[in-house]
Amino acid sequence: MAEEVSTLMKATVLMRQPRRVQEIIGALRRGRGDRLQVISDFDMTLSRFAYNGKRCPSSYNILDNSKIISEDCREELKALFHHYYPIEIDPQRTIKEKLPHMVEWEGYKTFFNTLYQNGIPLLIFSAGIGDILEEIIRQMQVFHPNIHVVSNYMDFDEDGFLRGFKGQLIHTYNKNGSMWENSGYFQQLQGKTNILLLGDTLGDLTMADGVPNVENILKIGFLNDKVEEQRERYMDSYDIVLEKDETLDVVNGLLQHILHQGDWVEMHGS
Repeated sequence: MAEEVSTLMKATVLMRQPRRVQEIIGALRRGRGDRLQVISDFDMTLSRFAYNGKRCPSSYNILDNSKIISEDCREELKALFHHYYPIEIDPQRTIKEKLPHMVEWEGYKTFFNTLYQNGIPLLIFSAGIGDILEEIIRQMQVFHPNIHVVSNYMDFDEDGFLRGFKGQLIHTYNKNGSMWENSGYFQQLQGKTNILLLGDTLGDLTMADGVPNVENILKIGFLNDKVEEQRERYMDSYDIVLEKDETLDVVNGLLQHILHQGDWVEMHGS
């Protein structure tokens, strides 16, 4: 007999090893908020992939009609998206094969506020545009002091036009410790040995690589695109897969459970 989080019974939830997932959740629950940190992607993870069947814009797409971008830069961004996105979601390519090619959602307020109110650090690790995602979070009035963003930040010329991005470009397949190893961020989080990781691509699985002293990690993957082709690989890679789930219900339910704030039911024979 084991306890199970009620939100994991949603039809959108897939698990290859449910018993192992229960064990990890149990360990996270024992550690409560004192030991927990969250590492998350932004585009199509903390933002919607689609709404009413229509694809939502990413942080790059938001720049499409911006007046701060020269026409040359706009065409370059468009070319980058059309080149990289099919590669990123191509289920036939391994990460090693992909690497050379890469140089308001329901429940969001509950998610951000729960983390802040319980002193849980949130690292948003995004290959999108940091300036834009920060502004989105501010406009939603949930940019709390517990949030740290690692992303691509725009670099403007003296006339105010976008000329490129600062520092090394973060893309889907270099989202790992090499991007933050000199920042000192994780050195400030001693004792935060449990991680809840949220992503929507297989490249997001490495976002916690290099984090020191990790004891337990639960990886949740949002499967939004090419579902039939990618389902098996996502289930092999993520502990929990959310298939076309346009809410943060499962994540919020898990947080409530971990923090001893939510309901659970007993499952016999599991």
